[in-house]
Amino acid sequence: MLRALLTPVSWLYLWGLKRKLARAVPERVSVPVICIGNVTTGGTGKTPVAEAIRARITAHGIRAATLSRGHGGREPGPLKVDPARHTFRDVGDEPLMLAATGEAWIGRDRARGACAMQAAGVGAVLMDDGHQNPSLAKDFTFVVIDAGAPFGNGHVLPKGPLREPVSSGLARADALILMGEGPVPGAALQSGKPVLRARLEATGPAPAGALVAFAGIGRPEKFLDSLKAAGGDIRDAVPYADHHPYTAADLSFLRSLARRDAARLITTSKDHVRLPPDIQPEVLVFPVRAVFESAEALDALLAPLFKRVVP
Repeated sequence: MLRALLTPVSWLYLWGLKRKLARAVPERVSVPVICIGNVTTGGTGKTPVAEAIRARITAHGIRAATLSRGHGGREPGPLKVDPARHTFRDVGDEPLMLAATGEAWIGRDRARGACAMQAAGVGAVLMDDGHQNPSLAKDFTFVVIDAGAPFGNGHVLPKGPLREPVSSGLARADALILMGEGPVPGAALQSGKPVLRARLEATGPAPAGALVAFAGIGRPEKFLDSLKAAGGDIRDAVPYADHHPYTAADLSFLRSLARRDAARLITTSKDHVRLPPDIQPEVLVFPVRAVFESAEALDALLAPLFKRVVP
């Protein structure tokens, strides 16, 4: 019954998206713009993929930087994220996390953000999310798909997790990235687009001893599975909503669980940046990275864009 009631709202959302895409006149910059997006809400591993592709492009001697909207931050941008000066309340959690391993920018106006990055000497813009944002012209678009839960119930927001119909979302992509174990979805095969395989991998073994894990990401269970696979002794686990801002009550509760189990608290890199600075030292971080099955296949797709970059 609830889905039936939400159907008209989904129609309205979809009408608005189609209208926005049809009427937009994307602004183009002279440096390559590579979009890493998805057709569902959260939990696909999109941000680690953006981080991995940025590192791959940087390895080719090109100054690459991510461009995020800065979800949840108060700064509109465009600006370069400085982990020593900015907090997640300024720029959002994902840009702050991305800035810990490379160059990251934010800009609610993506076109203005890309222009500012180009003016600052950035050679390649990696748009973290934005597949449904038509304001900035994209030279190449990757759509990231979670192999374990590709498209949910197949319905568009708010009736389901889709940001748009699968067929139209994949049609605008240049290549697909399938994250994790699982068969290639039928819709991906039918799209005729190249499919790269990748996985999230721990950067090291899990800390020894009893652990109380918590995470406020798109799919907290993926974090827990990775931690367990790395040998983590998880005594308790607490999921929170994506981008959850941790309150004093949350932290008091988590500490009480840790005391009860004689355990240490552990969370994701994305969650760690949302903790108060005085709490961060007592919470362990379990970082993961996206690893491509074939880095050469990724390079082959990006090679034409590299030729456009002036050293």
